[in-house]
Amino acid sequence: MAELPAGHVPLKAGLFGWLKRPSPSVDHALWLEVRASTPWLRPLEPAREARLRELSATFLLQKTITPLAGLALGPAQRLQLAALCCLPLLEFGRTGLQGWSQLLVYPDAFRVSRSHTDAAGVLHEYEDELAGESWEAGPLVLSWADVQADLAEPDAGYCVAIHEMAHKLDALDGAMDGTPPLPRAWHRQWAADFQRSYDAFCLRVDAGHEVAIDAYAAESPEEFFAVTSEYHFSAPGLLRSEMPEVSAHLQRFYGNTSP
Repeated sequence: MAELPAGHVPLKAGLFGWLKRPSPSVDHALWLEVRASTPWLRPLEPAREARLRELSATFLLQKTITPLAGLALGPAQRLQLAALCCLPLLEFGRTGLQGWSQLLVYPDAFRVSRSHTDAAGVLHEYEDELAGESWEAGPLVLSWADVQADLAEPDAGYCVAIHEMAHKLDALDGAMDGTPPLPRAWHRQWAADFQRSYDAFCLRVDAGHEVAIDAYAAESPEEFFAVTSEYHFSAPGLLRSEMPEVSAHLQRFYGNTSP
């Protein structure tokens, strides 16, 4: 996919930045505007907020944000998207931005064509309507309307930007399996605890029992990781109550959230 020109967001890198390579930053007034309109940013302690500002500035320098289908995004909206995408990187760091270069933003949910061949060899073609999508070696795609709907109900358990960024982190080790790159011992414990919680959750969903976490988490281990990541940021108390082992791993991986 060809690169498209990035929109302008006021960035300040300093004179002779090409020699000194200072940390990128964003305009202070613009950051305050985004912080006020993004509920998950407001509870951040100062050190973590400063880290998010720097990560967001790096995102805006490295990524092309491309609005589609007539959507227009101003500087504050672009910075808000960058901040949401960088929230999961507060502990992991800017390495989590590797492997892709473009954020595509639709005005609303978008349709994609799908196909699969069943066990009998019959090809089935259909369309899905999506709020977001993450291509393993390509762009991240979001619906602006769904991003804003998540912000309007910040404790409802949903954040499509977090969900798709979790997929990007999952893909960094070359396998979409619900386990991001981790030190070896932690990787083993994570895989065991997540698998156990995933299996128990799938049994409840398959049996038709009511579940407090979105049933879409039962689709696959990678969707389980992405969905529980949403809950870590948007309903952490519920996640702790329903899946304490998973919650403990995500707390370590993503850092503290508001109660």
